[in-house]
Amino acid sequence: MKCALVTGGSRGIGKAICLRFAQDNNYHLLINYQSNLQAAQDTLAEVIALGATGELLAFNVGDYDEVSQVLTAWTEANPKAVVEVIVNNAGITRDGLFMWMTPSDWKQVIDTSLDGFFNVTNFFIQKLLRNRYGRIINMVSVSGLKGTAGQTNYSAAKGAVIAATKALAQEVAKRNITVNAVAPGFIKTEMTAGLDEGELIKLVPANRFGEAEEVAELVAFLASKKASYITGEVININGGIYS
Repeated sequence: MKCALVTGGSRGIGKAICLRFAQDNNYHLLINYQSNLQAAQDTLAEVIALGATGELLAFNVGDYDEVSQVLTAWTEANPKAVVEVIVNNAGITRDGLFMWMTPSDWKQVIDTSLDGFFNVTNFFIQKLLRNRYGRIINMVSVSGLKGTAGQTNYSAAKGAVIAATKALAQEVAKRNITVNAVAPGFIKTEMTAGLDEGELIKLVPANRFGEAEEVAELVAFLASKKASYITGEVININGGIYS
């Protein structure tokens, strides 16, 4: 059984990625979520309706012990399963000016995006190396490339994941494992629902917010065998916003 794991897979871009993978039906989907069981169940139901298979894995990506515990139990219960694709999508924002930022707002964002990348990827990396095949796709952000005022914590977390992407790609390339990052701009999701779309569109040359499905198409390509010579890259999908 070949599997693809999508962290934060119950909503937004993560859900769109799960549904796009389900259309190809190359993988049994492992849909990670933390707290919203209903959203995760809804996503799984849609995956199954598309003719694919999947299951839910509940854990906080930022908690090393919890990640290790859940993934170890799953691995032991599925000894013949091979996770070939990892999409590190889970992320949170705690926006605010740096001078008023609390240690908690800083730590939660770093823990989810940066530690989440380490905790999940590190668990599987030796298995991928032994199998001599893998696709690791890290969801980052335009904020991690150019920095965004009011998002010093988020920009720091995503910028760090970008650097880690480039370094890890060089370590594992000989084993046919690619490591890439996808950097969305303004995408219509629950995370951007509170933003002033009318005002922010003025910053986007394409004159609109992107759709989660458009991001999912890019991720599906990077997860495929067609993208085997692309590694260590950060691919922008932002309607033309560049720093």
